[in-house]
Amino acid sequence: MVVPGPNLSEKALYDYNLVREAIENKSQKAYAELMDRYRDSIYFMLLKMVNNKDDAEDLTIEAFGKAFKKLHQYTPNYAFSTWLFKIASNNCIDFIRKKKKNTFSINKTLENDEGSELEIDLKSDALDPEQTYMRKQKIEIMHDVVKRLKPRYRTLVELRYFKEFSYEEIADHLDIPLGTVKAQLFRAREFLYNIMKNTQEKI
Repeated sequence: MVVPGPNLSEKALYDYNLVREAIENKSQKAYAELMDRYRDSIYFMLLKMVNNKDDAEDLTIEAFGKAFKKLHQYTPNYAFSTWLFKIASNNCIDFIRKKKKNTFSINKTLENDEGSELEIDLKSDALDPEQTYMRKQKIEIMHDVVKRLKPRYRTLVELRYFKEFSYEEIADHLDIPLGTVKAQLFRAREFLYNIMKNTQEKI
């Protein structure tokens, strides 16, 4: 690991030690503590950006998912919190841009390394026959990919992204804790990402 810069605060040095612990010892406790330290701050920043609690929750989970995947790229020339907030805000800006284009994306974390995305176009404009056929094909492929998930994950994805249930509605519908819904949806998106990364099918 790189030696931390002299300008890091005591708090930043503490974060840096957690990052080292997470990378070198694969410490789940260190990952959890990093998340606990910044989850609320990230959430409220994103909530201001998107003005939607469910989207902010999704984007918060995505931000940590992306940061933890790239944790080995973090260099202590600046604070971990600065690096994390930049990842979160950039990811949110991408999300807002996509939303403005009226496209539906299951999750920004479903990007592969080349930037290809798992996306369904749900534009409301009138479609010509070719566009209608292509849209139908996209949806069929998407459903086929989701069917490869384990039943409990498949149900969560279908409720959240096809039926557009809120987290609370899913928890009530399935009679499971809200935290379980969020954790399992995160896992489901990871599985979807891996399926798409390893398949030749293009949407």
